[in-house]
Amino acid sequence: MSTNTERHQPPTMERHCDVAIIGGSAAGLGAALQLSRQRRSVVVVDDQTPRNAPAAHMHGYLGHESAAPDALMATGREEVRKYGGEVLTGRVLAVHPREDGRFKLDLTGGHSLVARRVIAATGLTDELPAIDGLAAHWGEGVIHCPFCHGFEVRDERLVQVVTHPLGLHPSVLLRHLTDSLTVVLHDPTGIDHEVIDTLTAAGVAIERNTATRIVTTAEGQIRGVELSDGRLLEADAVVVGPRFRARVEVLAGLGLASTPHASGIAEVLAVDSRGETSAPGVYAAGNVTDPSLQVLASAAHGSQVAAAVAFSLADEDLRAAARRSGEQTDWDHRYAGEGHTWSGNPNGTLVHEVTDLNPGRALDVGAGEGADALWLAEHGWQVTATDISGNALSRVRAEAEQRGLEIELIRSDANDPEPYAGKTFDLVSLQYGSFKRTADQRGLHNLLNAVAPAGTLLVVHHDLTPLQEPIDVATQTRMYDPHAFVGVDEIAAALAAEPENWEVTTHETRPRPAGAASTHHVADVVLRATRRK
Repeated sequence: MSTNTERHQPPTMERHCDVAIIGGSAAGLGAALQLSRQRRSVVVVDDQTPRNAPAAHMHGYLGHESAAPDALMATGREEVRKYGGEVLTGRVLAVHPREDGRFKLDLTGGHSLVARRVIAATGLTDELPAIDGLAAHWGEGVIHCPFCHGFEVRDERLVQVVTHPLGLHPSVLLRHLTDSLTVVLHDPTGIDHEVIDTLTAAGVAIERNTATRIVTTAEGQIRGVELSDGRLLEADAVVVGPRFRARVEVLAGLGLASTPHASGIAEVLAVDSRGETSAPGVYAAGNVTDPSLQVLASAAHGSQVAAAVAFSLADEDLRAAARRSGEQTDWDHRYAGEGHTWSGNPNGTLVHEVTDLNPGRALDVGAGEGADALWLAEHGWQVTATDISGNALSRVRAEAEQRGLEIELIRSDANDPEPYAGKTFDLVSLQYGSFKRTADQRGLHNLLNAVAPAGTLLVVHHDLTPLQEPIDVATQTRMYDPHAFVGVDEIAAALAAEPENWEVTTHETRPRPAGAASTHHVADVVLRATRRK
């Protein structure tokens, strides 16, 4: 018997975009925001494994001091979606070059994403020394960065465990934060002994035995560090400098791999001054390129790299004398194959809801293959059908000609300046249609302004409650981000804000009518309103 999640899992699909971003933390979201504001279609794929997940707070980020990392990311996702950028929950398995110069990203669940450019914002993995109990307290009582956590442990008893030559680098900062600092030379290989002598002369205690265990209290708080000779160094916090490894395995298909960082403590992905890797069209941002980048700097680097990507795409389009739309490319791909994408049946809710209306001028927004537009035309309506996809409209045209019907076809997006040629209609129908958010809500205003006085607005949308269920990113990727699109609740809120102009007669969730092609959505949200005269 299938689980609830399985029932709502759509079939595998391939989507297209201008830029695919691997990783949805500070660098990835910083890049996505920059590119979305440049009217590029951006899809972020995030497997929700941020490096700073163990930390309760982050520090040093101007304007967000002491914010929880997940709160900052939630704000970042909201900002990206406000400009139509999508953040998908899932995982990229591999990236491959295509013969047409684009890139194919293989995702869990059998899905794929095709992009003109790729930004890897995959971050680093902390490689911790094998000291018993250390990993369990990483990001809490065991810290690594005096800038990230130093103020919070000021004047406390600190034990610093040095595991590589650069491990002594933060010692001078730690000594300034507290007068109770002990440095344990866990692995003295390559250590600068002149630095040790300077620390000793300044009153810092030096231990040359290895650390074997992090000792905690019954309540789980740090108590100290046990040494190989059995002694316990009492501590309130432990400082350890790990080695770092860039997460670049998914880029192997592009011939990319990590290389040693100049510091000697990390393997990173090499990029040029614009953030481009040795694979043209593939960029990287954040600490996958530099282990010293904290959250603020990573976000800034993501924004900087995205600007270079924006120029790259714009230059390419300029040479082609084109103004390409990533959204149109995505939808044209969906309607490029043979046969019907959808059932060919008019939506049962539309049929039910217009029975009490006298036929007049009707606008079908996001017409797709045109089943609703065709049905309306057959029942006496003067129909205008719009869609962002020229391939979709070609299907509508062919079917209308075969049935001997006249339908005005307009290739437009709801966010265009004049998507409906400045006309108003007695019925404006948005049946499972989708258009991206913009900060100024242009598409929403265009939709509402298309309804004539005394006209009817009918919006039918999937009940997206199943998309709130968690998924296992190791096996699935959610290929649609509803928060990047204008939803039925947002439309309802706009109507409620103008009670003098609108009367809402229906706003409810119903079982989906029979006859639809897709089966992973089982209920609809129906919104019907009349514009007052």
